[in-house]
Amino acid sequence: MTSQLFFENVVVGMEIGPLVKHPTSRQLVKWAGASEDFYEIHYDKDFALSTGLPAPIVHGRLKAAFLGQLMTDWAGEKGVVRKLSCTYRGMDLVGEDVICKGRVTQKYFADGANCIECEIWTENQKGERTTPGSAIVVLPSRG
Repeated sequence: MTSQLFFENVVVGMEIGPLVKHPTSRQLVKWAGASEDFYEIHYDKDFALSTGLPAPIVHGRLKAAFLGQLMTDWAGEKGVVRKLSCTYRGMDLVGEDVICKGRVTQKYFADGANCIECEIWTENQKGERTTPGSAIVVLPSRG
């Protein structure tokens, strides 16, 4: 169990992660069923190759879910992810690590909540950002 992060312990510029995910063909098939995104480029190697891709590619919404895990893990049991968004700017391939990272960009009190704004993203193994985004997390106070 991870320890709880508190608002007072967060500083602007603080790094979040990394959370390293290892997407497999099996995971992409399961995600296809759960999300009803059955486009074969995500799980059929021969089909993906026939379209010019080097391998099946990870679903964009699965990468968004990975970023959600990054933020919920970081916020801890008493933290709340209030908002999370991302855009899909690059492909991540099955069998290659997807690295989730973030950085605190702002810290403030609004509407009775201790808010933390973060820049978040996924990187491929080459260090290229493939899924940039942002999140707002509400953290408990020590006091």
